[in-house]
Amino acid sequence: MKTYYWLILCIMTAACSKEKPASNILKSDFGVLADGSKADLYTLTNAAGMEVKITNYGGTITSWTAPDRNGKYENITLGYETVEDYVAGSPYFGAIIGRYGNRIAGGKFTLADSTWQLPLNDGPNSLHGGEKGFDKVLWEATPVDGEEPQLKLTYLSKDGEQGYPGNLNVTVTYTLQKDNALKIDYEATTDKETVVNLTNHAYFNLAGRKAGPITDHVLTLHADRYLPVSETLIPTGERRAVAGTVFDFTKAKRIGEGIGASDEQIRFGKGYDHCWVFTDSGTTLKPVARVSDPKSGREMEVLTTEPAIQFYSGNFMTGEYKGKGGLSYPYRTGFCLETQHYPDSPNQPSFPSTSLKPGEIYKTTTVYRFL
Repeated sequence: MKTYYWLILCIMTAACSKEKPASNILKSDFGVLADGSKADLYTLTNAAGMEVKITNYGGTITSWTAPDRNGKYENITLGYETVEDYVAGSPYFGAIIGRYGNRIAGGKFTLADSTWQLPLNDGPNSLHGGEKGFDKVLWEATPVDGEEPQLKLTYLSKDGEQGYPGNLNVTVTYTLQKDNALKIDYEATTDKETVVNLTNHAYFNLAGRKAGPITDHVLTLHADRYLPVSETLIPTGERRAVAGTVFDFTKAKRIGEGIGASDEQIRFGKGYDHCWVFTDSGTTLKPVARVSDPKSGREMEVLTTEPAIQFYSGNFMTGEYKGKGGLSYPYRTGFCLETQHYPDSPNQPSFPSTSLKPGEIYKTTTVYRFL
């Protein structure tokens, strides 16, 4: 009998002594907003060692580590240390962009026989949802632990917010996958016809955020056309072939190769700040871009269900923004690959529609995968 009880005690002791499995998503404080509300920071990790930090302020990716050719993990996105830094001023570092990513001409559009006026926050145009877009609001966050941790973010954009019609319920889910990929699922519904174009504005530097300009990165875009723009960066309505131009990235080439060309479009954007239209116009998840850094050996692939991508080469960065550790982010030290619908679609009937009606579900997916 004594032996029996001794065995039971050993089994119970062993069971109790087992360590609880480490969580793959951790929550911490990220600062306090002016109204007293608190921002949180969520750290997602996978078994390979990749780590992505996301705050519920703006749904912003503040840090993202990826391995170089020797397996060394380093932060490859630009960002700040506290929510106060983001509030003080940010060129949309890592944020969710909405209701409408990119520009709307004159900040005005007509929908359902009504004209809607938006704030003008980019010269004569409205950019990235207006003066207080989705990048500047506090989202409700639900962390989901597991082998592939998730952060589910929800936000209700009320009817008339920033001039847009309809109560828009938005859900954005970040999933850190086992294969060193970050999947972003966007979903929205409305109670009144409106326009929606959601994206993420991460600034990448695959050599590491301290490495300097991104002009030696090598880029491929599976796009045979791009959208020429006016001097205020509004599409003219033309879908121009990239063949024979500096906008041709159908074969891998250095970002810096044509960035200083005398081309009028390069002059308007002060470099690349244009929307490329994918050769594959399908809505299934498809590979659309690949970028690599020869120095570190890091390589990233982009897949999306969207019809286009805005490639921005950091042309308006001046060094005024100070990142983690006081690090300055000067001219072209980060690039963006923003999957999306076309800019100014509400005013251009020939472009794919971005309208959303009651009963419909807006749903898109984008994946950033490190190879």
